[in-house]
Amino acid sequence: MDEGEEESFADLMLCDSNSRLIPSGFSKSNCTDEIVMFINAGGETLYEADSRMKLLGDTYFERGTVMQTNEPIIEAGDCPFIYWSARFGSFLYRFNNLPPGDYFVDLHFAEIINTNGPKGMRVFNVYMQEEKVLSDFDIFSVVGANKPLQVADLRVSVKEDGLIALRFEGVIGSPMVCGICVRKAQNIPVTQGSQEYLKCNNCAAEIEVSSAQMKLVRTKATDKYEKKIQELTTQCQLKTHECHEAWMSLTAANEQLEKVRMELDNKIFRTRTLDETVGIQAENLKNIISSYDHHKKHWEAAMSNLQEKIKIMKKEHAQLSHEAHACVESIPELNKMVTGVQALVVQCEDLKVKYSEEQAKRKELYNQIQDTKGMSNIRVFCRCRPLSKEETSAGFAQVVDFDAAKDGDLGILTGASTKKNFKFDRVYTPTDNQVDVFADALPLVTSVLDGYNVCIFAYGQTGTGKTFTMEGTDQNRGVNYRTLEELFQIAKERSDSFTYNISVSVLEVYNEQIRDLLSTSFTSKRLEIKQSAEGFHHVPGIVEAQVENIKEVWDVLQIGSNSRVVGSNIVNEHSSRSHCMLCIMVKSKNLMTGECTKSKLWLVDLAGSERLAKTDAQGERLKEAQNINKSLSALGDVVYALATKSSHIPYRNSKLTHLLQDSLGGDSKTLMFVQISPSERDLSETLSSLNFATRVRGVELGPAKRQVDTSELQKMKTMLEKARQESRSKDESLRKLEESLQNLESKAKCRDQVYKTQQEKIKELEGQLELKTSMHNQSEKQVSQLSDRLKGKEEIYAALQLKVKELEAKLKERQQSNSACYQQKVKDLENKLKEKVQESESNSLALQLKIKELERKLKGQEENPESIFLQLKIKELEDRLKEQEQQLQCALARDFAVAIVTSPSEGKRRRDDESMNEAEPHILRSSNSTSRCPLSRGSKQPRVSDAVHETRRKRYSRSGETENNTSLAEKRARKSDPPKVARGVKIAKPGSIAAQGQGPLAHKRVINRVQAVMERDNTKKIWSR
Repeated sequence: MDEGEEESFADLMLCDSNSRLIPSGFSKSNCTDEIVMFINAGGETLYEADSRMKLLGDTYFERGTVMQTNEPIIEAGDCPFIYWSARFGSFLYRFNNLPPGDYFVDLHFAEIINTNGPKGMRVFNVYMQEEKVLSDFDIFSVVGANKPLQVADLRVSVKEDGLIALRFEGVIGSPMVCGICVRKAQNIPVTQGSQEYLKCNNCAAEIEVSSAQMKLVRTKATDKYEKKIQELTTQCQLKTHECHEAWMSLTAANEQLEKVRMELDNKIFRTRTLDETVGIQAENLKNIISSYDHHKKHWEAAMSNLQEKIKIMKKEHAQLSHEAHACVESIPELNKMVTGVQALVVQCEDLKVKYSEEQAKRKELYNQIQDTKGMSNIRVFCRCRPLSKEETSAGFAQVVDFDAAKDGDLGILTGASTKKNFKFDRVYTPTDNQVDVFADALPLVTSVLDGYNVCIFAYGQTGTGKTFTMEGTDQNRGVNYRTLEELFQIAKERSDSFTYNISVSVLEVYNEQIRDLLSTSFTSKRLEIKQSAEGFHHVPGIVEAQVENIKEVWDVLQIGSNSRVVGSNIVNEHSSRSHCMLCIMVKSKNLMTGECTKSKLWLVDLAGSERLAKTDAQGERLKEAQNINKSLSALGDVVYALATKSSHIPYRNSKLTHLLQDSLGGDSKTLMFVQISPSERDLSETLSSLNFATRVRGVELGPAKRQVDTSELQKMKTMLEKARQESRSKDESLRKLEESLQNLESKAKCRDQVYKTQQEKIKELEGQLELKTSMHNQSEKQVSQLSDRLKGKEEIYAALQLKVKELEAKLKERQQSNSACYQQKVKDLENKLKEKVQESESNSLALQLKIKELERKLKGQEENPESIFLQLKIKELEDRLKEQEQQLQCALARDFAVAIVTSPSEGKRRRDDESMNEAEPHILRSSNSTSRCPLSRGSKQPRVSDAVHETRRKRYSRSGETENNTSLAEKRARKSDPPKVARGVKIAKPGSIAAQGQGPLAHKRVINRVQAVMERDNTKKIWSR
């Protein structure tokens, strides 16, 4: 949209032509009028430095809410805070107790809510004193968002009640306003002109004319114009009558067309009904034929089936008789078979018992071998990472001695000549890979499938490779991934005798709070550790992901590692700030014995065990480090209590030890990876980790116990009871078999009788087939007859369609010819009307020239002293004629009222014509008689009365004619009600149209003009004597 179009669109919103839009804020320099009040809409009362300016609080409203903003307003003027608040919604403002007078109201707006647009989101109307001053007002379309907009100079007049009412009404959305300013309007002086002037066409001089003469000239001009208008209206009525007749002929033609169309529709409807009936009959015939074919095929199939069944029944009868004899002979052999089967079942049960005993012994021996490898159930493996590039470049030496690593011995160089030795179950050098590490942990992993609880955890300072050992990378997997891969491999190998159900959950102990790393939804609910009825500890509400292959396992591990809390410190850039715990739940079932176990494997990646002074942590990292050291110290307390065999073991001092209570106790197998650094920079932390590992290795736990699922044992018991019941039911079924043999012999006799009855039914069906064939022949004949009828009806339908097309073509031709004629007539009428209008304009110009000439003559007469004397005499005669003219005025008022009701324009024109026609000759006579001798005074009285009677008689006769004309017009209008074409159209100048629309005031003016003309005529005639 261009700028000009936007300005015109904005101007359309203003209903008051004197008001204006200002796209800027309030400025004190532009406000010169006295400010009565300034309302800060939606805000409080504020005082300006200028004492004459005071912003009142928002207390004059009814309804609505307050909206405020902190965003800056562009081009806000002297008072930008006005536009920071606004009144919002459909609301009303009332300002009372104002002095009567004229006021200006300024409205201040700013779009502070819908700042992103678009246009048309907020459109509303504003009413002042119940008169619309703003229509479809849209702030955003004019100035945009966060910009001020003023609607200034809305003029309003306050009456005696002293009230200004402003109402805001929404069209789209809710209206809003930021401020309302009420100013006192200055009084505008009104110029009063007592004299009027005419300009001469020849000399261009201004000639002074009295109001009475000016009125007389105007009445003459209006009378002549009204005559022309009357002639044009009569011509217009004739043309409308012609148009009416043309419309009537057109309606008659349309009625004939509608009748023809109705006939065509009826014929088309008949043809369609015939087509539908023919189609229905054809469908019925098709259904009859199809049903006949279907029944025929059905009966043929039934016949063939019956014949086949008879043959089969004969064969079955022979077989049953043969089997009955064989069964009677084989009853002793069946008894021998049953005894043999029972003996085999007893042997199988003995083999199952022996197999289960051997398997239990194998497991016991395997666990004893595992226990003999170490002094306790807690095994400790030490792993050392290689020196990093930074350490080698910095010149740090290696303080770890791996000479006796194969025997489990490890040496730490604490000084130049001092060395401290440590003994562990296994020591890994920096050259050992992930496969070597997992090979030693594999026996513990397999014991999970046998029903034992196992815990494997990595301990050490930050940066020693704990996460690498447990999780690994995509190319070099760690213990977690390899453990699950091995579990799936063993479960697949044992699938013939065992079924396994493996589920995985990943937890994190962060700041002594348990977090579920597999949970997709963030919940503020805290996870707590509970003890189940079986005695083991678990965390209700955690996600247990069922995994069936190694790909699903890797996805779960990736989700858990990505969700873990990681931070940076001086020791390591990507340090683990929590304990990550992977829990693998295994449920197994022995398919041979039915024994069920439920075991648990914990794979724990502990956080760094370094001291606080070394990390130099602050803020949140300091809090994390404190909680990590607290939980690790709690783990040390538990290890110490287990090593000293204390009666109380403080598992509940930390969430970590509480979760590992089942694995650190006496009925589980535990493995610890202690991770150390070979650098001399980390010597103190390495010694601390190794000392803790030796304490852990010294813990002696009791023998591990299998976690048997008692619920599965109960299920096995119920299954045994069911098996016993089934064996009993089988014995009963054997008895029933013997009884069924006897029943078979009786059924064979019954089937012979059924065979005979079926042969009789076949004969009946053959008779029914013969009847159906005869019916089919008759239906074929009916179908041929109906097809012949269809062909005849189709020919009739085609002929009817041709006739319909011909009639439609004729109708189109008629419509085109009629429309062309009507269009030509309308054009002719328009041309004639234009010619008449041109003639009326030329006549009006000629009349104006004559009026100017008459005005000149009148001025010449009025300058004479005789005219002054005549005016005095006219005043005296006016008093005498008042009584007579009052009666005449009453009669004229009644006549005009009746004429206005029937046809106000015609009655007015005719009365004005009479008054002007009578007035013009008298004026000419009076002007001529002033130069002649005066006549006798008594001869004028009868002329005045005769003139009055003649005018009354003419007016009554004219009023009667107008009534007759109106009644005739009403009869024509009632004859038919077509659309009115150019009826009542008046072609005249704006002055005459305005005079006709004034109502009773115009009538009174015409009466006064007639009286003034008559009185002037009488006085001039008297003085001419």
